[in-house]
Amino acid sequence: MAGAGPELPDRLYFKIGEVAKIVGVKPYVLRYWETEFPMIRPGKTRSKHRLYRRRDVETLLEIKRLLHTERFTIEGAKRRLKNPPKPAAAPQREQMSLPLGERVYRDALVRLKKDLQELYKRLT
Repeated sequence: MAGAGPELPDRLYFKIGEVAKIVGVKPYVLRYWETEFPMIRPGKTRSKHRLYRRRDVETLLEIKRLLHTERFTIEGAKRRLKNPPKPAAAPQREQMSLPLGERVYRDALVRLKKDLQELYKRLT
């Protein structure tokens, strides 16, 4: 979820009031979005309070961006979340024009980035 949105506290779980403040909407809006976006499924405590995971909060921030900034409809936002646009791939010629040392350095950074992304997926 791209953009310079609000900074999320370094925690795994958030209460609905905290999420409402982070996302910038009322709690009833979050509850409504739960009914419309099946990927948002907060856990519940024994006392039935919602607990949102960090991933849920990031998705909610993206939903708000799509609906409020990009002006998508609910259905359009659902489609966008299911099929996000693919980032444009860097042309191969650009990489080949780099001197050998810089290509090796770039390739190492690309591998490191993939490894870090995989580690992040495993941890979340």
